[in-house]
Amino acid sequence: MSHHPVFALSQRGFSGVLLLVLALSASGVAQAQWKWRDAKGQVQYSDRAPPASVPDKDVLQRPPGQRGVVVLLPMGAANPIAGAAAASAAAVAASGAASAAAQRQRAGDDARKRADEAAQRKSTEEAQARQRAENCQQARDQIRLIQEGVRMGRLNAQGEREILDDAQRARELARAQAAQASECR
Repeated sequence: MSHHPVFALSQRGFSGVLLLVLALSASGVAQAQWKWRDAKGQVQYSDRAPPASVPDKDVLQRPPGQRGVVVLLPMGAANPIAGAAAASAAAVAASGAASAAAQRQRAGDDARKRADEAAQRKSTEEAQARQRAENCQQARDQIRLIQEGVRMGRLNAQGEREILDDAQRARELARAQAAQASECR
């Protein structure tokens, strides 16, 4: 079997081709634009990928094809990078799975938080409803007592008891009726 001189690569020639491929791919990355939101909420632009600390959701723009770098190499036992590429692909897949798990965790946390907030809101609304019912009943009792003509009094600034006159009773009746209107719904 004859080998054509163009396709015959020595180990040194293969390394040279590999370096050329990597250099060409690196020059394409240098021209690409990345856009992301940093921890302070500021939008950042760069020809380099954002730091690893930037969550994927904050990356606003990637250069075309920049999900991961793919280098095409001949397959075979003599390929020293094939094992590393497989390990790298497995790491990327595991990272994607971990990211999906983290998103599910966040979604579960968000759902629990919404459920807790809804339960708190319901509890608050129930307490307010009980208070309104109590205020309604007190207003009704006050109206009934005033209308029945029961003598009513209150303590003055000196701590002495004063009996309400007709004008004061009328004001108390109006106040109790306003309370009834607002609390007895």
